[in-house]
Amino acid sequence: MNYILFDDSSWGNLLPLTFTRPVAEIRIGILKISEKWEKRLNGNVSFLTQDYLSCKFPLVSMADNLLINGSVLPVPKLIQEIHSLQTGQMLKRDNVIMAARCDAGQLEDFKVGNINKFENKNTSVTFTKIEYPWDIFSFNGLALNEDFQFLTDGLVSASISNTNKVAGTENIFIEEGANIAFSILNAKTGPIYVGKDAEIMEGCMVRGPLALCEHATLKMGTKVYGPTTIGPHSKVGGEISNSVIFGFSNKAHDGFLGNSVLGEWCNLGADTNNSNLKNNYAEIRMWNDPQERFISTRLQFCGLVMGDHSKTGINTMFNTGTIVGVCANIFGAGFPRNFIPSFSWGGAEDLTVYLLNKAYEVAELVMKRRNIAIKECDKQILKTIFDKTEKYRNF
Repeated sequence: MNYILFDDSSWGNLLPLTFTRPVAEIRIGILKISEKWEKRLNGNVSFLTQDYLSCKFPLVSMADNLLINGSVLPVPKLIQEIHSLQTGQMLKRDNVIMAARCDAGQLEDFKVGNINKFENKNTSVTFTKIEYPWDIFSFNGLALNEDFQFLTDGLVSASISNTNKVAGTENIFIEEGANIAFSILNAKTGPIYVGKDAEIMEGCMVRGPLALCEHATLKMGTKVYGPTTIGPHSKVGGEISNSVIFGFSNKAHDGFLGNSVLGEWCNLGADTNNSNLKNNYAEIRMWNDPQERFISTRLQFCGLVMGDHSKTGINTMFNTGTIVGVCANIFGAGFPRNFIPSFSWGGAEDLTVYLLNKAYEVAELVMKRRNIAIKECDKQILKTIFDKTEKYRNF
């Protein structure tokens, strides 16, 4: 069987995080959504996404294809119903297309939105769907618990040093090569997963649920409130609460990050802080790209959402419910606006255009530090984003 994860309208609602990836490449819990499906299906997936992303996330078409909604988290009952589909059938719930089985010709129909030829089958399975950026931290606890149970089932954790103070040992799983010393871990409030070669330095205080993915680091004295996910090769310091960092990003110094999502290759300068609660305790609104306006999150706590390759200078401050696009460089005194377009340079006092060639240079240097070379495809994706977001940069 050939598995394809497709994007629906949630791709636009999840911008700027999805400017550089299909929805299924979002990390929530311990794993990316695509990784969850691959492990549950015991097979590889490809992606049906925006044309400009296909150079990095290509589509593989075969004679028999199972299309699965990439914004939906897998559960066993749903997987059973997906596998029961016959060619030409589509699985739906509440007007959400969950899956479809098709041959190569029907796949072409599906790609252009011609779905009338499919036979509809309805499902009553309860599912979790990632529709907006704030869903990522809102559902992170649920996803983290599910991933923890699935990944650790039947396995034995590596031992933890007796220099640590630990509660809820049965809810802690440590992969080989991880290093934890002289810290406090409370897993009675939720599981704590420490990935391969990850490190929790001295003096950290962790209140689960936490996923610290492979090669990630909690620096000395870090305070973590779950549910929080620190993606691979990321470094975190200061205070962090109910947030998700996709990977290869740093919040390495003091400062608060709460109810927030950071993409990849981001860096928060020392003492960068975000507000996650308005002074009047009102419902928080955030920028929505498809509607080109601020919409209600229906949340009282909502912080910062930052796209890939964005950076902040020392002492940067973000208001409640701020969206920062891709390749933005934010610095200076005061609170910048709540919607900072991609390729912005500056802060509260003034914003100018972050030139594309300069963004390439920085991305190349940052990725090289992790022994990863920026590819021509990556540059072309950034160029497309630069062009798509030009209308917002009327500074």
